Parts: sequence; C-alpha cells; structure tokens
Amino acid sequence: MKRMILLLAALLALLFCAHAAAEELPADAVEMTRRMGNGINLGNTLEACDNSIHGGNTTDDPAHYETLWGQPVTTPAMLQGMKAAGFDTLRIPVAWMTNATYLNRGDWTISAAYMDRVETVVKEALDAGLTVILNDHWDGGWWGMFGSDTEATRVLAMEAYVGMWQQIAERFANYDARLIFESANEELGARFDENSPLYCQDSLATRMPDSERYVLTNRINQAFVDTVRAGGGYNGERFLLIAGFGTNIAQTFDGRFVMPQDPAKNKLMVSVHYYDPWSYCGASSAKGATLWGKQKDYRDMYATLSMMKKFTSAGYGVVIGEYGALPGSDGEMKRNAPAYHKAFLDCCDALDLMGCLWDCSGFYVRSKLCIPEAEMAAVYAGRNADSEVGKDYAEIAAAAKASFDRDAAAAPETLSDRAVHVSADTSAAWIMFNAGDYGATYSVGDIYTPDSVTPGIVPADAEITGPGTYTVSLDFTGTAAGYAGNTAFCAIGISDGEDRFPGYCIFITELKVNGEPVKLKGRNYTCSDDGHCTRTNLFNEWVDMKSARGSARVMMGDLTGISATVLDRELPAMQKIRTLEVTFRYGPRQ
Repeated sequence: MKRMILLLAALLALLFCAHAAAEELPADAVEMTRRMGNGINLGNTLEACDNSIHGGNTTDDPAHYETLWGQPVTTPAMLQGMKAAGFDTLRIPVAWMTNATYLNRGDWTISAAYMDRVETVVKEALDAGLTVILNDHWDGGWWGMFGSDTEATRVLAMEAYVGMWQQIAERFANYDARLIFESANEELGARFDENSPLYCQDSLATRMPDSERYVLTNRINQAFVDTVRAGGGYNGERFLLIAGFGTNIAQTFDGRFVMPQDPAKNKLMVSVHYYDPWSYCGASSAKGATLWGKQKDYRDMYATLSMMKKFTSAGYGVVIGEYGALPGSDGEMKRNAPAYHKAFLDCCDALDLMGCLWDCSGFYVRSKLCIPEAEMAAVYAGRNADSEVGKDYAEIAAAAKASFDRDAAAAPETLSDRAVHVSADTSAAWIMFNAGDYGATYSVGDIYTPDSVTPGIVPADAEITGPGTYTVSLDFTGTAAGYAGNTAFCAIGISDGEDRFPGYCIFITELKVNGEPVKLKGRNYTCSDDGHCTRTNLFNEWVDMKSARGSARVMMGDLTGISATVLDRELPAMQKIRTLEVTFRYGPRQ
C-alpha cells in the first residue's frame, strides 16, 4: 500500500511539473516568440525522402532516411550542443507523407516506425531545453495534388492533409506548449502546381493564378487550425505557426493572405523565410556569391523585415522559419557572413521577430557539437533567451536597433570601385547577367547595382551622356570557375534612361563572346519594365512576345523579327563564356 501511495505521489508530481511547465510559458504569441529566442533547423534530416520508391518511404529503418541527405543520425548530444551554442528553438522539418502507406491510393497512414522516431527526437530536444517546431516540409512534392486538373485528386489532397494532422495532433496531444505545429513549409503558393510523378500522375496543364492560390492557401491554413484544435489534450491551446504565402515576406504581406480564425485566443504565429539577396545567401559557392555589406544592404534588410510589423501589431507572433547566408557547396563561409547574421538578429530583436537559422551542419557542425567558425560562433553565443530574462523588451529592442544603426553607418556606401557615376544628366549602361547555373551574376534588375556582383567578375560599364555609340562588357576569367556557364538571363540596361532620354532606342551593332563576334538570332528591341530603366533583352525566355510588341520600339524600321532571345545559347562559345562584350548605338528613332 505504501509503495502504491509513493507511485501515485510520483505520478501526480510529474503531472504537476508538466502542467507547471506549460503555465510558465507566455499566454500570447508575440511574447512566446520572444521566449523562443534563437532558432536553428535540423535540416536535411527527418524531411529526407526518396521518390524513387513507389508509395513512399516504407521502411522499418527510419535511420535510412534520416541519413539519406548526408546528415548523421540525431543524438541527444547534438541537441544539447545546439542549446550550448546559443540556440533556444529547434525547427524539425519532417516528411510525413513519404513515410505514409500509399497516399496516391487514398491511404495516408503515417509509418509507425517513423512517427516513433520523430517523437524520440522531439523528446530529446525538449529534454535539452529547446522549444520545438514540427512542420510538414516539401515531402516529396505531394502538395502538387492541390493544383491538379482532376477534382478527385484535389479532394484527396485535402483529405490527406487533414488526416496527416489528425495523426500528428493525436500522437503529440500530451506535449505542452513548448511543442509548436507549423502548417506547411514553402508549399502554399506556386508549389500547388508542382507535378510529382509519385503522387500527382494526372495533367497539370492549367496553371493556377495567384488569386486562386491565395484562396486555397487560406483554406488549407484554416483546415490546419480546425484539425489541430480538435485533437484533444494540449492541442486546444497549442501555439500554431501559420505558413505564409510561399513563406515570401512581400507575398504574405499582400492583403489576399488572411490569417485563419482560431477559437484559442492569441495563439497564432505566422511563418516566412528570409534569404535576401539570394545572389548572396543562396549562391552555391562562397567564392561565387555576390558581395554584401554596404549601407544599402542594411537598409534593404531592415525595410523588408519591417513589413512583418503588420502581423505583430495585430497580435500575431512572427517566426522567420528559415534564414541564413548559406555556406557554399565547398563548405566555406561567405565573405561578411557573420556581419550579415548579426544584422539579421539585431533586426529580429528590434522588430519583435524570431528566426530559425537554416542549417545542415554548415554552421553548427553536428559531428563536432559546435560552431567551429569562431566569428560566427560569437554571433550566437550569449544571445539566447536566457540572457534576456528579466530585461524589459523595449530596452532589448532599443539596444538592438542602436547596434544595427551603428553597423549600418560604419558600412561603406559602395563595395565596387568600378561603378559608373550617375547624375541628373547621365545614366549608366551595363550588362545584366545571370549564368545558366546562376553561379555568376551581375546587377540583375532595373536598378543599377554594381555591388551585386559575383567576386572575380570585372565589368566595364558605360556612362551615357546622350546619343552615341557605347560598349559594355563583362570579364569572367577572375571568377572561381574562370568562366560563366552559358546564361539564364542577359540584358543591357540604361539606368533611368526612360526619364533622361525618353524614346531613345538601343541598336546592337556588335556582340562578342570570348573576343569573337557572334551573329544575333533575330533583332533586338528596346523596352522598359518599370517605366524608368531602358532595356534591351539579349536572352530573356520569360518574355511573352505577343504582349511585348505593344510597348516595344526599334531605332529603324518596323518590329518584324524582334526577339527577346537574340543571344544564341546553343553556340559552342556560350558553354564557357570568358568575356562578353556588346557595342550599341543609342539615340532617338530614325
């Protein structure tokens, strides 16, 4: 009897502790994001999947998939090391449906072995003192079923989505508010059109317009909230993370994205991602990344992240579910990466946001249980939630903004020593360029940004003072590869040419690749995308020529034979572009 009483007392104590842990957490989502501190992703791990296996990742060995994308099996020591490195929250991307039985046959029962493995990692993370976010990641591309041309497939997609979250909510119903569910990853938006051969085997001929994508995104997020709230246990009051439209900040800021209704009060957060500029953050090679760190880069970062005040001011927490100046495939940190991450974290503190670093052992190396790069480790050390306990948030925000402003003021105005001077009377002409693999890029877009350049590229831009003949060029021999592998986009731009020289046209007289003249495939024409920058496309396969003709102009003659792809990608010289040079006449129509 005495032993029974002791066991009962121990059980009551455990229940009290679990309840107390939940009660200690904030009651509203904004305050909860402050408590979530610094986050990190367990990337390329539990979301790894293999679409070559028909029917999904059916296996009795979850470790096979946990290591499939190059990561080690997760251990408690790794998670404890994350906490010691300054992280407070672990975002766990998961592939649930590729571990289901046969989704495309209407059976979305998640593998018991895989569910057990995910729960083990969740427990170990919570034991390490980490808050945990669970989502459904790309998951083999099954989200393309939502955009199917076949109604039966679309219905099946929603049934499967609800069934998936019913299983997850049931399994984790007794985990307290330190476990957060996230409705999706980046799939709510353009990925409704993804045609996964494993799951969506019917036609996707009709692409969904954004207006319909927004409606469907809102419907899916509402189904997520409704399903979890009905899941029993702590699910009735659990903090829920609502995936934004494509997790893109500007598209989520759009008024067509609507947060779901929730019977629980102040328990919703919104998730977006931040990898701006992608030519820096996402470059596959550290040596091939564009430069970052001038004053405008700081201003752009703060302005973009400030858009999320729309949600915090409405009482929603904001989680930047992924961010980072990602290491290159060579494993090297990008130039100024610690400064970039410090600026981002300062913005988060100043704007009441929290972020989860995207990581696949590139920053925090799991085999070493630490961040080996000393300067990057210093960015995160001592910046965790525990260091802010007892501090007033207004003081934290003010200090972070002051730190950010100091760094921005100390940054150079330009990172380029080859920029053309632009004044009220002059414009810059340059070659906008993206390589075929995006490994080499220069000032892409209608605003002249010579700092947006892959290291090693030597541009020769031209100062436009009026009508005349000009030459612009790019030299790729100093890049890591020594050349640009073809082109995905290429155009000549003249900054604010529409304002300073209205009606002027660009007529290409000679185009050289690797010093040799090449013949154009069609006639180039002059246009403007934004009404300010004058442009002629050399290779832009996204142009709808039927629509483009309405605003196109040429220096001489009619529009017969005009093309947005006058640069022939099939030329042998285009496979390794060492130099690209364009000479053109600029002036009014004749």
